[in-house]
Amino acid sequence: MIGLWDTTGNEVVKALAAERRSAGGVASGMALTLIVVVDEKRVREAEAAATIAAAAHPCRLLVVVRSDVERDHNRLDAEIVVGGRLGPCEAVVTRMYGRLALHAESVVMPLLVPDVPVVTWWHDEPPEEIATDFLGVVADRRITDAAQAADPIEALRQRARDYAPGDTDLAWTRITPWRTLVAGAFDTTQAEVTEATVLAPRTDPTAALMCGWLGSRLGIEPRWEHVDGQPRMREVRLRCANGDELTLTREDSMATFRRTGQADRSLPLVRRPLGDELAEELRRLDADQIYAEALGAAAGISGLDDRPAQRVHVWKDPSTARRAEAGVTAHASTNDAS
Repeated sequence: MIGLWDTTGNEVVKALAAERRSAGGVASGMALTLIVVVDEKRVREAEAAATIAAAAHPCRLLVVVRSDVERDHNRLDAEIVVGGRLGPCEAVVTRMYGRLALHAESVVMPLLVPDVPVVTWWHDEPPEEIATDFLGVVADRRITDAAQAADPIEALRQRARDYAPGDTDLAWTRITPWRTLVAGAFDTTQAEVTEATVLAPRTDPTAALMCGWLGSRLGIEPRWEHVDGQPRMREVRLRCANGDELTLTREDSMATFRRTGQADRSLPLVRRPLGDELAEELRRLDADQIYAEALGAAAGISGLDDRPAQRVHVWKDPSTARRAEAGVTAHASTNDAS
């Protein structure tokens, strides 16, 4: 491990090359570059998840921690790990302070592995519009997590409004086991589904995407029954045209599958670690059309997969926005006083 304090991007590139030579790393073994944008308080959590994902997808891991963008002095600290505590990957953890944090691409771009896909994952609330973050624009795949937002359901709607092919969300990844079990129930029947009901808390983004998936796949309007006091989605019920009813109910790490005329079955439905969810999304580096249709159905927006895949970077200075907001607040306070 190499630690560089108050350094430059050029020194980071040199140190990574030296560490690779020392450890015997070869860039040709990298399947992708994974950029992780994370807050300082959650760096270890993100590193643990990326370590699990890197075991399945050898990558160069670039962790970007932005701090105190309004400070006068710019500073870059970096930690370089090759084949060490972060598993079988080449990792660079960068901490950027001051205005440098608004131009993270100046440090990150020279560190990208040539000729492999780039994936950006926000382990935090993502930008409202991904085009305002160059680390999202440069990526082939972009992974967000609506559950990180203060209002997860509105965050999903915003992801639909801002969608471009290549986007995905970990709320979608979390319903993969549900979708697998529900789809498997129709291996032995051709009955048409006429009604669908999802029981979940009103703030659960996985339930919103489950409703969107059922609606886009079955051509019906699922009903979402809000169940307060539950931490996450609890049940999916389907009613068929022949009168059969199929129910999948979660109980801790198991699910009970009930079907008219058949004995109940217990099936595994485990909440997976964050690293396994991330690894699943790294398996595919093309656009996820099924996710786009489910997200569009959940948000009431059609044609998401027909949008251009390329984004054009839109510069946005958050400090300017904050100063403008403070000015408006001060002006309003003055008017109230007068």
